[in-house]
Amino acid sequence: MELIELVKELRAKTGAGMIDCKKALTESKGDMEKAIDWLREKGIAKSASKEGRVAAEGLAQIKIAGDKAIIVELNSETDFVAENDRFKSAMRLICDALLDAGITDVDSALKVQTPEGPISQLITNLTLAIGEKITLRRFEVVTKSPEQLFGSYIHRKDGKGATDGGHIAALAIVETKDPEVAKDVAMQVASMNPTYVDRASMPAEIVQHEKDVQVEISKNDPNFAKKPAKIQESIISGRVSKALEDLSLVDQVYFRDGQTKMSQWLKDKNAKVVRFIRYGVGEGIAKDQPSCGC
Repeated sequence: MELIELVKELRAKTGAGMIDCKKALTESKGDMEKAIDWLREKGIAKSASKEGRVAAEGLAQIKIAGDKAIIVELNSETDFVAENDRFKSAMRLICDALLDAGITDVDSALKVQTPEGPISQLITNLTLAIGEKITLRRFEVVTKSPEQLFGSYIHRKDGKGATDGGHIAALAIVETKDPEVAKDVAMQVASMNPTYVDRASMPAEIVQHEKDVQVEISKNDPNFAKKPAKIQESIISGRVSKALEDLSLVDQVYFRDGQTKMSQWLKDKNAKVVRFIRYGVGEGIAKDQPSCGC
């Protein structure tokens, strides 16, 4: 059997990468069983066997250095592992390595070097040491002008702030001279989960979709059809605005007092939100459901 066919077979049996499989077969002189043992001894097959498992827990972290900041999500299978000191150390190494790497995608990030080797190797070693699937899910590096401030907030499920990462991380760029204002913006983003800074930044299709929905809802109201066209248009516009309110940061109510609109609060503080990023750990990942034992 040709080497390429042996590599394919070994990959299918172990889930290891092509390069590792080729090296294992070379070391074992083409003996499949010895190649499998070689991969197991190196921990590569064991790590690869976890690839099908779901890692939807973990930590989100933020690191700020001058006018540059990074937000990262590193996933594990359980909350317990996310509290492991080695897991937290890996998160710090990843933040440090990616902050100045000048890349934007995860595939490239895995090749970036850390004091413990490339990030891919760091994650593999962590997987083997801890016994759970670990994945670098996403990250983003942002920059601000010297006149702007970063606001950041990290929230844990137990309600405490966290310097080692948490389950929600919010990073905001704010035009303000007050660090507390910038932090409050980040806390607003973390707690109220807006999608856009304001209505102007919403894609037109989002607004149009909500308008279409409200039009269909109105068709089921027999009294709506009796109203003049201008009144109908005004009602639809009001309903759309109300429906989209929670998506817009400046249209939300300030989380601290539950009354003041964020637009007014920002005006009172002479501040403006430039952009924000919010990571909720595991959001959008389909988690395994426990068996009912039936």
